[in-house]
Amino acid sequence: MPVPRAPAASWLYDVVVKVFASMVDIFFREIQVRGTWRVPADGPIILVAGPHANQFVDSVILMRILRTLDRRVSWLMAEKSFHRPFIGSMANMIGAVPISRAMDIAKPGEGAIYMPHPATNPLLLKGIGTDFTRPDFKPGSSIYLPSMDGGSQKLDVACVLGPTEIVLRNAPSRDAVSQLTERNDLIGGSVAGFQGSRYKIAPRVDQTEVYDAVFRRLEAGGCIGIFPEGGSHDRTSLLPLKAGIAIMALGSLARGAPVTIVPVGMNYFSAHKFRSRAVIEFGDAVSISSLLVQDFREGRKRDAIEGVMSEISQALVSVTVSAPDYETLTLIRLARHLYLTRMSHYDGNKFSLASTTELNRRLLKGYNGYSHTPEMKTLTQNIKSYRNSLRNLQLTDHQLLVTKSNHTHFPLAFLFPKLLYRLLKLIILSILTLPGLLLFSPVFLLTSYISKVKTAEALAESSVKIRASDVMATWKILIAGGLTPIFYTFYTIIAIALNAHNRLYGFIPPGVSAWVIAWCSYTILPSITYAALLFGEQGMDLFKALYPLMLSLSPRSMSALEALREERERLVLQVRETVDRFGGDLFPDCDEVEKWRLRGTRSLYAQVSPFADPQELEGLDELV
Repeated sequence: MPVPRAPAASWLYDVVVKVFASMVDIFFREIQVRGTWRVPADGPIILVAGPHANQFVDSVILMRILRTLDRRVSWLMAEKSFHRPFIGSMANMIGAVPISRAMDIAKPGEGAIYMPHPATNPLLLKGIGTDFTRPDFKPGSSIYLPSMDGGSQKLDVACVLGPTEIVLRNAPSRDAVSQLTERNDLIGGSVAGFQGSRYKIAPRVDQTEVYDAVFRRLEAGGCIGIFPEGGSHDRTSLLPLKAGIAIMALGSLARGAPVTIVPVGMNYFSAHKFRSRAVIEFGDAVSISSLLVQDFREGRKRDAIEGVMSEISQALVSVTVSAPDYETLTLIRLARHLYLTRMSHYDGNKFSLASTTELNRRLLKGYNGYSHTPEMKTLTQNIKSYRNSLRNLQLTDHQLLVTKSNHTHFPLAFLFPKLLYRLLKLIILSILTLPGLLLFSPVFLLTSYISKVKTAEALAESSVKIRASDVMATWKILIAGGLTPIFYTFYTIIAIALNAHNRLYGFIPPGVSAWVIAWCSYTILPSITYAALLFGEQGMDLFKALYPLMLSLSPRSMSALEALREERERLVLQVRETVDRFGGDLFPDCDEVEKWRLRGTRSLYAQVSPFADPQELEGLDELV
């Protein structure tokens, strides 16, 4: 395990942050930040960020935000990342702290394992063709079962009884029992003929050096960043948090360091897609009771750690949108679109990403709390039916609104000129995008291909990823950032060679030196790239808007669209009624927000989230 280094030199850290932050700025269309005032200006800080949905990109985004607050952060990073040629060098340059994870060093075990008596003795584990007396099998070692439903069950070894018998520290989960017996219940032993389950074994990892490095940096007033889920993933909910964050916090407080724990929510809208959006939200500091610190200091560590983990989990939930599955998340997003239709303050895209994230969070909390009620079941079924109708027409909810003309008399007479205007604009934007597209199509193609290869590799190595889309943005940025200057240089060399041959077919005046051509190339080529990016982005938005317009002009689709719009109107009222009925029980500030909404000119409070906390409305009296 590499020895944790001291924090990087400030100038080197700043250079790395600026370079990678510029790449992130190009990749994302918009990143909104909330609650930075909750980050202390000085003193030791532990940033607890989640969900870890964008691998190394998450770290870069937070490093950039913290740098604007005149803080530098040292990240805890998996040791295996330090062995990667480029990423390992960058990790050392920013002073990251390497952590050896048991799952990263686990090796396939010999033979197979099973549970002979899950009901009467759930801690006993037996082996077939095993030798548990080998050095790998010691108290504290970890056994990993094959991945099932995107997760791998972990079993901790308490003691070894012999070559074929082990005692576990804790009783396995129901899923683990199923894998070790091929039964769905605890009645009886393993199914007759069951040959046992494959497994991996990982030795116990000594993390003393890691904790010492963390304590030293915190005692020096530094900032430590950690993703407590243990690794990046592409699930819609938070993974179980690792206990290390609680040990670091309690250990530092026990040593007298006044540590502040700040939760950070990483909320993405299609995290892996180019030109997507994100909302980064800093929550209130996690309050740790002095009694828990005292328990930790006096040896009652387990209870203290569990108490801190509970506080950190609640703090992360308060700044993230964590749905049980993707199906639920899509329903919540559609319900948000429907709900906002009737909001008097809502004006299309002027509703901020931060407000959108907050509304998603509140709708999700309401759904989870009242999903058992008849009203919520009926609403859920109606939203699913509406979504299926949209899919049949290959439309989104936003596109359906585009199909409706504001002119009640002769709507086609107004929709057709709009279609022609957008087609003409799309053609012009396509022409402007073409030079950059042709010059850098090799970069686009190689980036797409290599990122897909890396995604497949990550999926094969992981037991928690679904599609491994969490690594895609990282590889897109790294590959594009590496290939782009190479192609700039390649095109510059071609221009210099053509100038020496025939002055670029007579285009370059006589006497122009190679240095001038190189300077012009490295100036013009990035400009072409940036122009292609801007024009291409606008062109794609226009292209997506063409289909609903063409559909609205088709006589065969008019009746279906009208019926779908009527269904949407009914659904909007149903969503609003449901929110009005249950919202006040979950969020007492709903009534206060309604009061503010009725006062003053809309422009005076349009930038304040209608779902803001009461303290965020302070000072609004001065504006109205």
